[in-house]
Amino acid sequence: MCGIVGYIGKEEALPVLIGGLKRLEYRGYDSAGVAILNGSLEIFKSKGKVANLENHIVPERAHGNIGIGHTRWATHGEPSDVNAHPQLSQNGNFTIVHNGIIENYDLLKTDLEAKGYTFQSETDTEVLANLIEYFYNQEVEVSAETAVQLALSKVVGAYGLAVLCVNEKDKIIAARKGSPLVVGLGTDAYFVSSDANTFVEHTNQIIYLNDEDVAVIQHKNFTLKNIGNTPVSFKISNVNLEIGELSKGDYEHYMLKEIYEQPNIIKETFRGRLKPEHTEIVLGGLLNVFPRIKEANRIIIIGCGTSWHAALIAEYLLEEYAQIPVEVEYASEFRCRKPVISDKDVVMLISQSGETADTLAALQLAKDKGALAIGICNVVGSTLSRETDAGVYTHAGVEIGVASTKAFTAQVAVLTMFALKLAKAKGTISDADYGVLVKELSEIPDKLASILLDNEKIKQIAAKYLEANAALYLGRGNLFPVALEGALKLKEISYVHAEGYAAGEIKHGPIALVDDKLPVIVVAPQNEHYEKLVNNIQEIKARKGIVIAVVTKGDKRLQKMADDIMEIPTCHPALAPFLAIIPLQLLSYHIAYLRGCDVDQPRNLAKSVTVE
Repeated sequence: MCGIVGYIGKEEALPVLIGGLKRLEYRGYDSAGVAILNGSLEIFKSKGKVANLENHIVPERAHGNIGIGHTRWATHGEPSDVNAHPQLSQNGNFTIVHNGIIENYDLLKTDLEAKGYTFQSETDTEVLANLIEYFYNQEVEVSAETAVQLALSKVVGAYGLAVLCVNEKDKIIAARKGSPLVVGLGTDAYFVSSDANTFVEHTNQIIYLNDEDVAVIQHKNFTLKNIGNTPVSFKISNVNLEIGELSKGDYEHYMLKEIYEQPNIIKETFRGRLKPEHTEIVLGGLLNVFPRIKEANRIIIIGCGTSWHAALIAEYLLEEYAQIPVEVEYASEFRCRKPVISDKDVVMLISQSGETADTLAALQLAKDKGALAIGICNVVGSTLSRETDAGVYTHAGVEIGVASTKAFTAQVAVLTMFALKLAKAKGTISDADYGVLVKELSEIPDKLASILLDNEKIKQIAAKYLEANAALYLGRGNLFPVALEGALKLKEISYVHAEGYAAGEIKHGPIALVDDKLPVIVVAPQNEHYEKLVNNIQEIKARKGIVIAVVTKGDKRLQKMADDIMEIPTCHPALAPFLAIIPLQLLSYHIAYLRGCDVDQPRNLAKSVTVE
């Protein structure tokens, strides 16, 4: 959600800023803008895509080697040119770009209005710009840095921000609390961003800012303090990211590329961890805490959206094989109760970005209660990876498509290895079953690759259902979460209303929707629930429903009953979610593409949800 870029150095700032903003487009946004500070301050901003912004820029006024930019996802105020960032203070002393939400902005705004300030936008960001200016004007000796610190001491909420002051033309001031921000160290240059991907071609050296850090960045100097003006130590980290990872290559969309990357991604996630020849699983990130995990009373798994679906799959695995009670929670709901947590609990938190605001808030609650906090994350150096007690990276690489695909299967891969390793350590799985599962797990990448060979067939199936206004997804057991994930993918990118249901619940309401216009996608490979799913399909067909079935390759029975089938290879039932999700990802992709939807940047959605 939203994105920040900043640059100070010897080069022209505008090309760096525009390049960075284009890298941030995948996060989801509705307007964009830049501010260039040289002899004077020049601001250009526009509703819509970065391309619209480029058309608004007057090149002869955009020269300068210091600047900030932003892609905005609207929270306070509708998408518009006026509400776009950067936001300017009333007297023009400060311009800022801001991610996050200032929760007490209304009170601050009322107070500033009483002091004579007026406002041009509906944003909480303009309130913050004026608050900084107010403190700056109180005393002659107040610097821009001090004004920012004083203003932030009055703020309730989350922020990642970059600030320019027209009277101090040689610096960018950056600060964060609850919203990611990093500083990149280049050659005679510094970069600021909410995502290190924005300047990967310029430097791989970065500094992660922590909550309440305030950085002052000048051409040849960098200082870091907190809001209270106390110096803060920092560490320079290296980001291992190739520029090619940010390219679509020959694919039409990032989402399609990322679907096709899954066989290799699963191999990378298994590399060094899964050793089928010795039936061994190694999770080095959990080594020091594994004795505590083994003795835990229960495991609570927390996530949002797709990560929550991966957690549900883990619940089936952990309870069956490790025989430990598992609860799966939405991060956004976790704090809405008063959850009973103890130091005998393990809380696993799953987030692709490692910056999901609700998940980080749940992490803090778990730590406050004394639970062991474990992170499952895709981004090295993210807040989740830094603040949990231990964790495992998914190695999915950069995922740019807003609708998660490869991050989901990588999460399932890590969670499956964790469940089997814990079961082995507790002695709740036989050596024979463990050996079979580890071996079959190692075969998953090749089986995923074989499903992708049916892409054209799935595209043809998708073309038949472009006019459908709704869809129903059904599954049982560990394939119920796959039905949920399949429905989520369809609604995210094609804007078709879709619901995932446990198939056994169809007679408790959803069957009322079935008619000859409603596609019902049934996840029905051959396993212990197969006969019950066949009965569900018969009930749907008896009401003239349309059935698209995900079946085990060679299933003649459902081939005759269903209107269309999508096949997956035979596998151990515990591992079927890996395979069954691939046809559903492809089906959603092709429906969205053929309907003319913006597949990679669906409306109203953001890749990383960094506000609550």
